[in-house]
Amino acid sequence: MPRLETGQTAPAFTLSDHTGRTVSLSDFAGRKLIIFFYPAAMTPGCTKEACDFRDSLIRLQQAGYDVVGISPDKPDKLAKFVDKESLTYPLLSDPDRSVMDAYGAYGEKTLYGKKVIGVIRSTIVVDPHGTISLPKYNVKATGHVAALSKALGLD
Repeated sequence: MPRLETGQTAPAFTLSDHTGRTVSLSDFAGRKLIIFFYPAAMTPGCTKEACDFRDSLIRLQQAGYDVVGISPDKPDKLAKFVDKESLTYPLLSDPDRSVMDAYGAYGEKTLYGKKVIGVIRSTIVVDPHGTISLPKYNVKATGHVAALSKALGLD
C-alpha cells in the first residue's frame, strides 16, 4: 500500500484495544489524533517509544491531541504491555495488519541491512476533520516523540 500524504482522508478503522473495547477512528472526530504504528509490544525500541508517548501525553493532550498506538499484537499481550509500562492511552490490536496496510505502515523495509516485509514504524497525525496533517514513516523509536512535538510546533 502506498504511503499516505498530507491532505488525504485518513482511512477509517475499528479495532479492539488492550481491554477488548472497540475503538474507531470516528471516536476521535473533532479532535486531533496521533496514531503511532509499532512492530511489537515489550521489545526495547517499542517500549522506549511507547513510554516517550506516555511521558509526553499530558503536554500532547493540552495541545488538543489524543494518542493511540497500533501493533499486530493481540489484546492480551497489549494489556500486559500497558500494565508493565503504566501506559495511559489506548493500544489497538491489528492482527491481520489491515489498518497498518491502509496507512502505509506495513510492507517492505530494511532491517539490519536486509529487505524484509514487516511493520514500518510510522506516526500519522490526523486533524479534527479526519484529514492527514502529518505523515511520518520509518521513524526512529528513540527521540521520535521529541521530533514529532517539534514538527507540531509544541516546543
